[in-house]
Amino acid sequence: MKTFKILTVALTFFVLIGCSEEFLEEAPPHLFSSETLLQNYDGFEAALNGLYAIARHARWQSEKIENAINGVDNFCSNRGRSDIYYLWESTNSPDDDDLAEIWAWLYEIIYSANNIITFAENDGIDWKAADPEATKNRIVAEATALRAWAYRRLAYSWGDVPLSTSLITTIVTDWERAPVAEVRAQIIKDFKWAQQYVPVEGSEQGRITKGAVQTFLAETYLTVNKPDSALYWADQVISNDAYKLVTERYGVFMDDPEGSAFGDMFKHLPDGTGNQNREDGNTEALWVFQFNLYDIDGRGHEMSRAVTGEYNSISPKGMIQFTYARGGRGKSYFTPTRWGIITNYDDDQNDDRAQNYINRRYFILKNEEDNTPGNGADILPADGSLAYGDTIWLDWSEENQPTALHTDVPNWPFSRKGEGTDPDDMGADFGWSDQIYLRLADTYLLKAEAQFKMGDAGAAATTINIIRERSNAIPITGADVTLDYILDERSRELILEEERRYTLLRTGKWLERTAKYNFYGGELIQPRDTLFPVPQTVIDANLTLDMPQNPGW
Repeated sequence: MKTFKILTVALTFFVLIGCSEEFLEEAPPHLFSSETLLQNYDGFEAALNGLYAIARHARWQSEKIENAINGVDNFCSNRGRSDIYYLWESTNSPDDDDLAEIWAWLYEIIYSANNIITFAENDGIDWKAADPEATKNRIVAEATALRAWAYRRLAYSWGDVPLSTSLITTIVTDWERAPVAEVRAQIIKDFKWAQQYVPVEGSEQGRITKGAVQTFLAETYLTVNKPDSALYWADQVISNDAYKLVTERYGVFMDDPEGSAFGDMFKHLPDGTGNQNREDGNTEALWVFQFNLYDIDGRGHEMSRAVTGEYNSISPKGMIQFTYARGGRGKSYFTPTRWGIITNYDDDQNDDRAQNYINRRYFILKNEEDNTPGNGADILPADGSLAYGDTIWLDWSEENQPTALHTDVPNWPFSRKGEGTDPDDMGADFGWSDQIYLRLADTYLLKAEAQFKMGDAGAAATTINIIRERSNAIPITGADVTLDYILDERSRELILEEERRYTLLRTGKWLERTAKYNFYGGELIQPRDTLFPVPQTVIDANLTLDMPQNPGW
């Protein structure tokens, strides 16, 4: 979706217009408003709200979801959409509108964060707190962490990128791309400073926690090949009593026999009540994007629409009704690969993470009473070949090979972690369930990776087994641990949650594993695709200094 307009070519890096009126006081501050908004505590809190609203676009809009999750070993394109992950060699280009939008989105976060960080140093600000310095540090730390988070995504996607940590007061037309090592050094610096002041529990529901910042630090240290530092920061999170893996059933649906401690984390009711947040009892959550609590821009998330299968088109078409419990209307813009959704779990069918309540493999035909109330009964074939209570199995007998018409593969398995729709509109494009963005299981797996890279495969196996035991999976030994095994385990645990492209890029495995498991990638991707092309609009905007393009374009 092309929801933004560039204010002027020369402002491509930082400033967008077209922000909806609903943003109002929760809009991120731009230069013209910063001097009036950022004068007291309320103004800074409003600016932070806007900053988080923009960050949530990582789960709000399908293009931004796909940029980090699709075109990898466990997800491939569907429906002939998202051409840069579908027809790599012919359409992955500097002229791609989605790449330009993502670049501008990330720099808008950076620009807005820099405003907050800069204006917080002004004299005379009324922080409305008994300890003004602590309040200021916390607000600046959250903005600094989100700046680092945006640069993290930019560095993975484009490598060398323009680096700015100060307020921009004029149009800049001579940007230089900073070396990726310099960008990552700044990311580490920002995260290390921020983790001192970001609270263990988010300052408000849905805000980043200390554990999330420290987990990003561990990941970044692995990226720059410093596993000892990664281990240190992962242990800071794991040893914090506030953060615990969920090992017992809890919350809504805790008595549902089709569930588990692992599965409960992703469940919610039509009114938005759910288990995703720390406030709901999810001790594992480190950062949860809010869509039920904050209706900032009149839209929820596109997670369900983007990945839920179009099951209503399973033959006979219309037999299986759209319901809230089934995720509403799916469009399946991108879909798990056969490896990602099926064969990666083949060695342990009892693994909770492979069950139908997480990875949809079948539907049960239901009458009106048993379906989600108000959604009606499933429609049985006129020939009497099926009855209520029958199981409709999805088909993964062959590798998914979607064509330009996504309805050609409506019966492909899909992840249910992103389910959620408007309970009053089963055909809605957007869902309002809160979305887990980062949780403690990721931290454990980063720790295992650090241990393995430090030569201690036995310790890595012990750490991985903590995760596997929670899901009733078969324990492993140090002899089982390789980098590929860790990546396999990350997919089993974090499919649709982790930004898989970044994981594969930082481990040097993106090209190899995408070619191996992704139907399209195996034929079309090439080494140049490890980095995206710099948007041509960005190069054209740099009027007084040539900006080099990434190799291959």
